[in-house]
Order: sequence, then structure tokens, then C-alpha cells
Amino acid sequence: MTGDIDAPLLSETAPARRGRRRRGGGEKPGPDLFPQKPFRQPRNIFKPIEAISADELEAIHAASMRVLEEIGIDFLHEEAREMLKAAGADVKPGEDRIRMDRAMVEELIANAPAEFTMRARNQAHDLQIGGNAIAFSCVASAPNSVDRDGGRRPGNQEDFRNFLKLSQFFNIIHCIMGYPVEPVDIHASVRHLDCIADMVRLTDKVFHIYSLGRERNLDGMEIARIANGLTESEFIDTPCVATVINTSSPLRLDTVMIQGLIEMAKAGQVSIVTPFTLAGAMAPVTVAGALTLQNAEALAGIAFAQIVRPGAPMVYGGFTSNVDMKSGAPAFGTPEYMKAAIVGGQLARRYNLPYRSSGVCAANTVDYQAALETTLSEWGAINGGGNIIKHAAGWLEGGLSAGFEKFITDIDLLQKIAEYLTPLDVSEDALAIEAIKDVGPAGHFFGTEHTQARYKDAFYSPIVSDWRNYETWAEAGSPTAYDKANMLYKKALEAYQAPALDPAIDEEITAFVDRRKAEGGVPTDF
Repeated sequence: MTGDIDAPLLSETAPARRGRRRRGGGEKPGPDLFPQKPFRQPRNIFKPIEAISADELEAIHAASMRVLEEIGIDFLHEEAREMLKAAGADVKPGEDRIRMDRAMVEELIANAPAEFTMRARNQAHDLQIGGNAIAFSCVASAPNSVDRDGGRRPGNQEDFRNFLKLSQFFNIIHCIMGYPVEPVDIHASVRHLDCIADMVRLTDKVFHIYSLGRERNLDGMEIARIANGLTESEFIDTPCVATVINTSSPLRLDTVMIQGLIEMAKAGQVSIVTPFTLAGAMAPVTVAGALTLQNAEALAGIAFAQIVRPGAPMVYGGFTSNVDMKSGAPAFGTPEYMKAAIVGGQLARRYNLPYRSSGVCAANTVDYQAALETTLSEWGAINGGGNIIKHAAGWLEGGLSAGFEKFITDIDLLQKIAEYLTPLDVSEDALAIEAIKDVGPAGHFFGTEHTQARYKDAFYSPIVSDWRNYETWAEAGSPTAYDKANMLYKKALEAYQAPALDPAIDEEITAFVDRRKAEGGVPTDF
């Protein structure tokens, strides 16, 4: 299992409609069913927590530098090793291992921008990456999808598209950082073409392409360029698509990931370098040791990208957790995960880089465990100063399933977090002196003009939580959160409206996809 990458398989998709401006029909449900604020990125108004002291942080940094200097990391790509050698790395003939001294690493990563803007097809959905800005992404890379009606099933194109529609419908989802579920009913040679075209047509938000071979990167970036109406020179200066680069922990960057780093950096697009360091399995059993490995691997990838193109936009990714030492299964939302997420943010800030974390769990269904572990993961990410928070809606089963009901319960959680991060209004009007004066001792505020003017949006209105008293709830059939989420995801799909797409762009994407399919797509292993 890996943290983010996909695992291809088989079949074709129906041809896209040509030359039509896509518009949804019908009215959206009223605010009582889906109360949500307009699209905006939350800002973390609180200072990130520091779980360790400055001296302890430097100890992890120094240990990471020793790993890169003394032990080294394998780069399974000859051209990359040649580039590293030319830049001053220690590379011995005939070996995959490269070593970099700390001065070289720190000099290179200093070229990466601390903040940048990612352009969306709808520029009202552009994202700031870095600083105190937060972007939530839906679940990504799950091989299975699940809901109460259909059970657990291999990923397919219909479910893939439905998750995209939900990601577009809910404003708290700011980007699509990976296929929400892997549509294995589309052949691996052309799957990326259909999936990325669907991302463009069904959403107008920032999206992701996989680094699974150079050709997939080039195809994905070309579709992103067309979708955003950019010339080739404009595209290089306009970050608008991202990829996740997973290291093969411990201490290895494989060929396809390095190809992705090279092509994305050349094109000025965003790479999120994310080691998948599970303490006790692919990383040392101590959190500090796992973070040392995470840091060494992340910095090696970021430094290499800056050799390819100084100033290429990068994100420091943290995905350190622990395993169940009885079974070896990954665990998420653990105390160790939270500590690692917070210290990962401290490391990212030390290098002046944006930070990626995740909202994840190991639960197999939508239950107490799912709610608890996801909430703890999100708090680790938020308190660690996370800028991109992946897998924030729909993740189940340690990433092996994308859940439709889980997507909805997570939306409620994310909207609550966003409200928590909204600055408190302490204006003269909000202090309510006149209302307090009018009510006086032993009164109530229900009927005051101050309350009547504000009651509709005074407090967060949940979409899943049920605030009815017991008797009213029981009379309604005693519905659970799972029941309500099952109903709501279907209502959201009914209410979904496809974002407008310029007919000329639609036709150009169709022509490109058709041409690449006629050429055979990309090579596969079977």
C-alpha cells in the first residue's frame, strides 16, 4: 500500500459530447438541507502548535542531514543521478545511491517559494498555497468505493464521476488532489485521459495528475493547459495542476516518481513530495525516527526539483503514522499520527515551505471510530499549520475505500472546522450592549430585535448532526448519522449542476483525448 498513488487496470469510456456548453438544470435544494457558505479558503487564525522545542526540531533536522550525507538515498533514474552529480552530490558510477551534504540541500530548497497561487479553471476557485491558507481535498486513490446500498465494490467510472460531482457541489472542498476512487473499468493505458477530462468537465476547481510515468504527466499537463486557456509559455508561469510524489520508503525515489518531478518542475507546476513513513514498518518504530526519515526523503525530492528548475513550486508533504504492531496494518488518527502531523508542520515552516497533511482514519465503516480518528487527524493537520489537507472527505479503511456516506459526515466536520477558524466578531454591534439593556435581569433574548436580525445565520447549522429532542427524534424513526448521510449524498447528486465550460475548450480537450487514445495512450505492464 502507498500513501497516494494509484494502481491501474481496464476498459473504455463513452465518448465525450462535443461542442456543448454544459449547464446543470433544476433548482438546488434549499439552505435547510445543505447549509453551506460560499467558496472560500479558511485561514488559520491560530498560531500552529509546536510539539517540540526549537532545539529538538534542530536535532531532527541534523539527523536528517546525516541520513542524506552519510547513508544517502537511492535515485532510480540515470538522468537524475547525472543532474545531481553535476550539482555537487556524491554519486558513484554504477550505483543508485546519492549523497548530498547539508549545505547543498539547504541552498537548493531555499529556491522553492514559500507561497504561491494555483489557478483554477474558474478563477473564483483559485487557491493560495502557503501562509495561513487552508485547502481541503476530497479522498484520493482509493481502489474501492462503498455505500450502504451497493456495499463495497471495486472502483468504477460511475462512482468516480459521482465523487467528482460531490466535490464540486460542496464549497468546503477546494480541490481534487487525486482520483477519489480508481475507476478500474477503464483500461490503464487511457484511464488518465478520461479521468482528467472528467475532472475538467465535472468540476472547475484545482486538480491533480498522477506521476505514473512521463507520458501521463505530459498528457495531464496538456489537458490542464487547454482547460485553463493558457499558451505554453503562460502555462509555465501559472501553477494550475499538482502531483504527489511518494518516496518508496525507506530511502528510495523510483523511476516514475522522478520522471514526474522532472516534468512538473520543468513546466512550473506543483509537486507535493510526500514520504509514506509508517513507524514500525517502512520507518523506525519511534516517531522521532520516522520523522527523521520523512524529512530526509522529502528534502531530497524537493532539492532535486530545484536542480531541474530553481523556483519550481513545491509542497512539503507529511504522511507519517504508525502501524498496529499486532497485525502490521496502518493506523491513522492515533496520538502518534497527531504528533507527527504537528512536528511535520514545524519542519515545513523551518524550511519556509507550504505543508501538506491529511484527514484520515483506519475505520471500515461510518461509525464512532471513523469520526474519532478523522477528527483527530484533522486537528493534527490544522494545529500543525497544514495548507493542503488531503483525503479530507470520504476516506475509509486506511485508504482502501472511498465512502459516500463518509464523504457527507466529513463535509459536516470540515464546515465546522472552517467556522471554528472564522474570526470572532467583537464589533460594537456584536457586543450587544443595547440588547442586554433592553432585556435586563431575568429576561430572555429570543424576541429581541438583535436576535431577530441574526437568528438565521447566528450559529453553524449542521447537515448531519441531529439536534432534535429524544421524543421528536424517536417519532421520526430514530435516524442515525449514517441514515442521514446516505440520504444526503443522493440529494446532493440530484442537485449537482455541471459548471459551464467554453465549447471551444471542450472540443479541444475531446480532440486531444481522442488523438492520444488513437495513439494507444501510455504503455502498461500487461
